[in-house]
Order: sequence, then C-alpha cells, then structure tokens
Amino acid sequence: MLDSTVADRTQAFLDEFGKALEEGDIDAAREMFLEDCYWRDLVTFTWNLKTVEGKDEVEDMLRHQLDTTKPRNWQLAEGEIPSEEDGVTTAWIEFETDLARGYGLLRLKDGKIWTLLTTMVELKGFEEAKGFDRPLGAKHGAGKNRQSWAEEREREAQELGYKTQPYVLVIGGGQGGIALGARLRQLGVPAIIVEKNDRPGDSWRKRYKSLCLHDPVWYDHLPYIKFPENWPVFAPKDKIGDWLEMYTKVMELNYWTRTTAKSAEYDEAAQEWTVVLDRDGEEVILKPKHVVMATGMSGKKRMPEFPGMDTFKGEQHHSSEHPGPDNYAGKKVVVVGSNNSAHDICAALWEHDADVTMVQRSSTHIVRSDSLMEIGLGALYSEEAVQSGMTTEKADLIFASLPYRIMHEFQIPLYEQMKERDRDFYDGLEKAGFQLDWGDDGSGLFMKYLRRGSGYYIDVGASQLIIDGEVKLKAGQVTEVVEDGVILDSGEKLEADLIVYATGYNSMNGWVADLIGQDTADRVGKVWGLGSDTTKDPGPWEGEQRNMWKPTQVENLWFHGGNLHQSRHYSQYLALQLKARMEGLPTPVYGLQEVHHLG
Repeated sequence: MLDSTVADRTQAFLDEFGKALEEGDIDAAREMFLEDCYWRDLVTFTWNLKTVEGKDEVEDMLRHQLDTTKPRNWQLAEGEIPSEEDGVTTAWIEFETDLARGYGLLRLKDGKIWTLLTTMVELKGFEEAKGFDRPLGAKHGAGKNRQSWAEEREREAQELGYKTQPYVLVIGGGQGGIALGARLRQLGVPAIIVEKNDRPGDSWRKRYKSLCLHDPVWYDHLPYIKFPENWPVFAPKDKIGDWLEMYTKVMELNYWTRTTAKSAEYDEAAQEWTVVLDRDGEEVILKPKHVVMATGMSGKKRMPEFPGMDTFKGEQHHSSEHPGPDNYAGKKVVVVGSNNSAHDICAALWEHDADVTMVQRSSTHIVRSDSLMEIGLGALYSEEAVQSGMTTEKADLIFASLPYRIMHEFQIPLYEQMKERDRDFYDGLEKAGFQLDWGDDGSGLFMKYLRRGSGYYIDVGASQLIIDGEVKLKAGQVTEVVEDGVILDSGEKLEADLIVYATGYNSMNGWVADLIGQDTADRVGKVWGLGSDTTKDPGPWEGEQRNMWKPTQVENLWFHGGNLHQSRHYSQYLALQLKARMEGLPTPVYGLQEVHHLG
C-alpha cells in the first residue's frame, strides 16, 4: 500500500478486509488480525454481545456467522478522519450486512487489527422514523369521524394488554425499563412497562432524601432527549424522578403503574409467556412473546441474617428502605456497610444530629468525586469534552470499544494519578482506621463496578466526616444483634436505636426465582460480572457482562439495567434484537453464554 495519508492507508486496509469477508476467505481475514487481538461485536455479526479474543476465536466466529451475515461496504465513517498516535491508528468505520447497517471503531497496530468494535445501528427496512422520515403529526385534509392524536393514544392505551397483546413485557419501570421502552416505541415494537410504584420516577423519589447521582450529567443522558444545558452536574433524586416521569409521558410509553407481576410461565410450543399481573387490584393476564427483567442490578436487597435480629427493640431496615434522617436526631445509629449507600446515609444522619457509627466489614475503594470527574471521566464525559466535539454517542462507543480483558490496563494509570493527587486525603482515612483498597489489581472503581457492582464509594463529603471522627468507624463483623444494639466479633457492643443494613444487593436472577421459579433462575445463572476471577467475580472468563442485554439460556427471557449510561447505550442493542425477532428475521446467536454460577 503506497498511499501516503493515514486515511488512504486505512481505507485500503478496509477494502482488503471487506474483500476477504465478501469472498469468504476466512484465512485471509484471520491474518489481518494481530495474535493479541479483540473483536467486540454488539449484535451485527453474532446476534449477541460477544467479544472474541485472539485469531483462533476470530476465525471460529467467522466460520459460524459469515455466511448468514454477509458484511460489505466497509468505509471510513463520513466526516471522520483517522488518527495515528503511539503506533496505533484509530478510525471510525461504517459497514453493512444483509440485514443491518453498522458502525464501529477500528484500532490498527503494525498494520493489523488490534481492536475492532462492530455495532448494529439499524435494521434495513425497519429504521426509526426520524429525520426526513419523521411522522407528519398533523392530519391535513378532511375526513369524517377522524380521531385526534390524543384519542388515538388513549385508544392504544386502553386496548394494549386487553384487546391486543404486547410483543414485549418489561418488568420494572425505573430508568432501565423506561430507556428500553423508548427504544422499542421508536422501532414500532408493542411493549408494556409495569411498575409497582404510583408514578414513574418513584424508585428515585422514595429513597433517602440526600440521594443524588454520583455520576455527572454528561454520563447520564437518556436516549433521544438529553438533559438541558443548565441541568445540575449531580442531579438530586427528586429531580431525576420528575425527569423520568416527564420522559415517560412525552415518549408516549405504555407504562402501567401500581402493577406487580405475580407469576410467569413460558409455553415453548406457542413461544410465548403467560404472565399474571395485579394491576391496581385487577388481575390481568398478558401473553407477550418476550419478557425483559428491568428490575435493577441493585434491586433485590441482600438482607443479612444475624442471630438475634428478632430481639432488637429499636428500628432496623435495609438501606433501600431508609426513609431519610429526619426522625433520628439525638438517636444512636449503627450503619452496617461501607459503600456508597452507607456513606450517604451516615453523612445525612450526622447532618441531622444523629450519633452515627459505621461498621466496615471489608475494605472499600474510595475515590474523590472531583478526581474521578477530571481524571477518570473528563476525556469522554465532561463539559470540556463536549466543547471539543465529543458527543454522548461517540463517548459511549469509545468506552465500549475497550475490550474488558485489557480495560484494567487503561484504568490502573488513572487511579495511580488519583492516588498521588489525593495522597493527604487517603493518609487521613487510613489514620482514622478506614480499610482502603484499589481493586484486586489496582484498577479502581470502574472495574469494581463492572466485575461485582459493589465495593466502592465516590466521595462527596462523607469521608471527611470519618477522618474528623464525626462519623465513628468500627472495623469487624457483626456476630449478633441484641435488644439494644449489635455485637462485633471483637466482643464490643455498639448501642443503637436504629440499625441500617447497607449490605448490598443480590443477583438479578433472584427476581426470576420469585416470578417463575428457582429452576428457571438456575437455568439463567448469575447475572452481572465478567468472570475476572477477582473478588466476588468468579471465573471462568466471560468477556461480557453475564446475561445482560443479550440472549440467555432461557428462551425469550432478557435482562436490562445498569447505571444510566448503560441503560441508555445497551437499550439500543436489546431493542434491535427484539425488533428483529418480531419481524421474523433470522437471528443465529453465536457464543450463547454458558452457566457456571447460579447466583
């Protein structure tokens, strides 16, 4: 290749790669990858969320999927110029398959593929009605007995679930269910979202009053409608609740409040579910083809079973049920746990003059919010990133393009910077007796979140209270609850009027056990984690989040959720998978995840 510019060289590479794939020359395609390579595919090739690692896995995937995928027209993305830095060429790319249009990010090293991200953007013939294809809205002309837009919406809302059946039932109406509902709506997939609370957003409103997002606004947009430019960096819970309620209305979602799913059973012959609902006291039976559990990664509370809990004469509850600090002035409070919720609750109780003690049972990773925003997120999700031309969608794809296998290698230097920057802060915590960690390999918060979804706190002020001794700290295990407090394994007794168990959450397949049965939950297996063989994330290696946003071992049962960023980004790929099935398109799944852990 004699072309002199990076763009010319990269396009020539794409031409050669595309030619090998179109001709079915898998051997030639294989040789265009480095030995140490990673191809992350979000639906386009695998009808799955799947990362193949190394040339052998690339070859295996192509031998299974190439004939049905038929990729072609590999091009540099319109308006994007490849970059070259430290021997790596990075290029945004476009391509198509028989059924879909795709977008991706390519990294070349030594003239071969190091990392490749391929994502499905839209299905041909089933594109979203937007841009030049947006609906007209107005009904020009004249006609007798025509229904207005509001009347048509009212009729749809009255008939769906009664006269007509939804194709998809989404169980859980928090940010995950709402984001997916919006995607499905735009794709014309009939869906009902069911939520136990009275209003959309109540899952936020009903939490303790000091709760706010610890992720910044640029990281948290929902699909289609971004937060306005004057939205606070860290949104308070009630503001998020109101936004979700507004969003549900303006996106015209079929959202059933005061509704709980009582039971579900799958008919393999009919390929449909029978789901019994309690809709505000009325029994409703739905027959959706697909059920999506959007009950929240942090949804099924993990309540400990300490001896003597039934003898405690004060008040005790899980952190998810904590009403806030108002009624506890002058009270002695023990908070069992040392992660995000524990810190938030301790700080709010201290502000309202409670006598607060945190019980730390295991080490916790702490990172200061300012440092995380600047060093950890600033390049992709910040006002500076926006001003430099970084869009939310592009940031999502850059983040998605880093293979999980090597992501920690990129994270470790960032957290080393934070550790050095905030050295005095960490010294103060250690002097106070706080047990710190940086993850099993020093890779910090994001890897902890992706691997186990717990074990960290983004400091927005509570740590200083611990350093100053305003919030008392005790390390150890609770061995017993007595009528007026808790006993630690040191033998020390902590008196309490209130015990808050900030003890985390169980795997989402626990919701499946409640709704369908333990056998089905076991067929699904553990939800969340990468198989990194680090603390609380047992191997073997999966390379993707277990069971999230992709086919599971239980036919037509899906899981959706995560933080606002993940709910926004991955709802696109889950919605496209569901739309393809609704339209009867072939969706041969490659690499269906095996079950190694039950929960």
